[in-house]
Amino acid sequence: MNDPIPTRKLVNIQAELAKERNRAAAERTLMAWIRTCLTLISFGFGIDAIVSAVHSLEVAKNINPVRLSRILSIAFIVLGTYAMIVAAIEHGKELRHIQSNEEYLYTPRRSLGLTVAIALVCIGIFAFVGILVKATF
Repeated sequence: MNDPIPTRKLVNIQAELAKERNRAAAERTLMAWIRTCLTLISFGFGIDAIVSAVHSLEVAKNINPVRLSRILSIAFIVLGTYAMIVAAIEHGKELRHIQSNEEYLYTPRRSLGLTVAIALVCIGIFAFVGILVKATF
């Protein structure tokens, strides 16, 4: 008859709202990475398609195929795919970290943006040197 009143765990509403804001920020970050990766992959396919179209024209029969464009296309596609995979993994880790019941503390980690930026600089240097060498010979 006298059922005990179920005890309810007290929830810190401010902490829960902060977790929700962090989750929303993680979602926005993932969407930004998806846009960036799709742009990189599309750029790679675009370079390859343009070069293939130029080489298929009768005017371009005297021009040697440029392997540099194929390598650049593949590099952009690989970089975009790599960034997409790492962004998805980091997003999953962030959501698990937010949803855990332990205290939410900042944990430093490697910057995916810096990694992609360094890779793009390397691709740019490779393209510049390749075009420069091709133009001088």
